Amino acid sequence: MTTPSTRSALITGGSRGIGAEIARRLAGEGYHLTLAARNLDTLEQTARRVREESGVEVHPVAARMNDLDQVRALAQSHAERFGGLNALVLSAGTGTAGTVADMPAATYERMLDVNFRAPIALIQAALPLLRRSAAEDAHRGAKIIALASISGVAGEAGLAAYGATKAALISLCETVTLEESAHGVAATALSTGYVDTDMTEWKRDTLAPSAMLTTGDIAELAVAVTRLPRNAVIPNIVITRAGEQIWRA
Repeated sequence: MTTPSTRSALITGGSRGIGAEIARRLAGEGYHLTLAARNLDTLEQTARRVREESGVEVHPVAARMNDLDQVRALAQSHAERFGGLNALVLSAGTGTAGTVADMPAATYERMLDVNFRAPIALIQAALPLLRRSAAEDAHRGAKIIALASISGVAGEAGLAAYGATKAALISLCETVTLEESAHGVAATALSTGYVDTDMTEWKRDTLAPSAMLTTGDIAELAVAVTRLPRNAVIPNIVITRAGEQIWRA
């Protein structure tokens, strides 16, 4: 177990894409990490790469976000390894395009499981750790950073269920801060436009990767949030692509 003065972060969806880039950046800031994802092979490869680049301790844990027992066990595994938690990064997510009229129940239930039920369960399990680390860091407190979506701020045709789960995540961050700021814990949603990852491959016929945001753009903001003092709270950061309009009548 690391000492109380050592910063640690738990990152879901940490094997690739935005989560892996946030892991790399936080490791560069000296955070020891628990990385979680479904595929253990990919997860261990990412953990090894981050460990070799930064020298921090990286603890890979295979966990499915649609299994709440595994989600809660993830928080316990981090607690046993590191004792506290300075930053909880909720990067795991899933999305399927489809109209409201035609979407099967199983499709939106999976999005609810991964994009909302898992985050609230993990926050519940991690709050004792976050409060403990916040008490030890009188300046920064502890942070929750949730990867939401611009579709949770302004609806987009074909993304109703996905956007609804992300809107719920944004609201959850706002409420957690209201309830937990007295303990030094604050939550920020990052509501992004399209980011160039494998999750946006379906969009590349109409939107070139060069026109999308990068994983580095999002990771830069995530790291900035971790540096904020405990009295400075940003409930939601909306990150649009150049020229993208989100507020529609």
